[in-house]
Amino acid sequence: MMARSFRSPRWVSALVIGSLLGAPLTEGHAAPSAGALSSRLLVQSTRTQAKKRTTTTKKRPARATTATKRRATKAPIVPVLRYTTPRGTEALTSDLSTLLGSRTRNGDWGAIVVSISRGDTLFARGADAPMVPASTMKLFTSAIAFEKLGPEHTFSTDVLRDGTVDANGVLSGDLVLRGDGDPSLSPRFVRGGPDASMNLLAQFTAGTGIKRVTGDIIADASAFESRRIPEGWLSRYAGAGYAAPFSALSLNENIVIVGVTPGGSGDGAKVFLEPATQALTITNTVRTVAGGGSRITARRVGDDRVVVSGTIGARAGTVRYQLVVGDPSTFTAGAFRAALEAQGVKVDGATKAGRTSSTATVVTSLPSPPLARLVSVMNRESINLYAEMLYRNAARGADKTTVGSAETAATVLKDFMVRQVGAAPDAVTATDGSGLSVLDRVTPRSLVQLLDHAHHAQWGSAFHASLPVAGESELLRNRMRATPAQGNLHAKTGTTNDVIGLSGYVTAENGEILAFAFLYNGKDRWHARETIDAMGPTMAAFSRD
Repeated sequence: MMARSFRSPRWVSALVIGSLLGAPLTEGHAAPSAGALSSRLLVQSTRTQAKKRTTTTKKRPARATTATKRRATKAPIVPVLRYTTPRGTEALTSDLSTLLGSRTRNGDWGAIVVSISRGDTLFARGADAPMVPASTMKLFTSAIAFEKLGPEHTFSTDVLRDGTVDANGVLSGDLVLRGDGDPSLSPRFVRGGPDASMNLLAQFTAGTGIKRVTGDIIADASAFESRRIPEGWLSRYAGAGYAAPFSALSLNENIVIVGVTPGGSGDGAKVFLEPATQALTITNTVRTVAGGGSRITARRVGDDRVVVSGTIGARAGTVRYQLVVGDPSTFTAGAFRAALEAQGVKVDGATKAGRTSSTATVVTSLPSPPLARLVSVMNRESINLYAEMLYRNAARGADKTTVGSAETAATVLKDFMVRQVGAAPDAVTATDGSGLSVLDRVTPRSLVQLLDHAHHAQWGSAFHASLPVAGESELLRNRMRATPAQGNLHAKTGTTNDVIGLSGYVTAENGEILAFAFLYNGKDRWHARETIDAMGPTMAAFSRD
């Protein structure tokens, strides 16, 4: 798997976060007709746009090519889609209908707006059509996690010994690292870098008096199914941070940082891993050359080898890359072993996968933050790894004896949606918990039914607080700014190459709380997002007066 370079360790989290957000939106070039726009819509005039274009052109260098000038002349002038201020339900229906038909050139829409305050449906189009949800699927995962586990639930990563410890600190047996499906073993929650969580567990373990382990380090990830990639994830996702494999025992969001430091000119370079792990071997053929440039390739071969090749300039400084790991549980256990050895604890045996013996005794544990914080990070930054782990944890919460899997979680979700939410049995088809699977299908109506149920649930405040806020936070920070939706609309985004979605809550001008779901499936993503960003403030400006 090829890696991307970055310069400073402080950007590790930012890069991992960025890779989890999916592919960027690309703006369409052909302009749809403005004739379908309602007279009620406020649009920026083509005259103003033309004036701005003229001003911009004047600032261009005088030596612009003929081809550039020709492109500028032929570029279409597209009115900026503005929100409306509808008065009355008929006006809202008319304006939302006009917005839906005004810009996107192809694809399918599913949309519904319901007043939670009054219980009536204000707008619906394709509300019962099965749509690909993208990351709006995380709303379902959030709900069943809260329902089955509770907002204050914590996960525990345990160290257990299977054997006795003598007076000299020698453990005659294995040391087990048992995963509980905690996604938070990363610098997002544990300060000190990618190694920090394993360093803490190693310190705690050494503090109990263990100085040597005669047996193995066992990675126990049996809380989840063995499958690491859900059904319906495309092969082109492989190696991307947003599609990292998952396990009940995961570390650093299953990303390893490969660092390369130059030596003297003509010498070899130093290669290191963050977190340090005994589970990966390094093949390093990087040479140091004169200057400050670098041409380095870092890739993973199989589950247990990292190959780094190329050249690095003597003045380049340390360069870092990120790679997705292949076997998360042994990667994590290998990092734990490296941390133990840094604490002076010697391990005689191997690092391997296995299960905890019934005779094993807990040595120490590292708890996670409360579930509410984990769900907030999942929704606000749309982290697929968190969603997949929490989805399976919800199944375990429903039945303590079950193994967390996509199948058991889907059963729990369907039962919850039908029995408690009141959705149709075929309204939700889930093959994963993140929405990255192309096989997922949900109806917009099922989304607003879920939102309505969540609003009245005991865990409703935690659910609501987990959502990004228009114009202010995370994935909605730069959307719907300076509109009635800013600071008001709370919603989960959904974005893939073929999907744009937004579903959540907004308070109308008259104080009504509205739940909405907008899903677009098609290729005209840029215009679809622009349409949604006009519909959000339109709902916020709505009044029944």
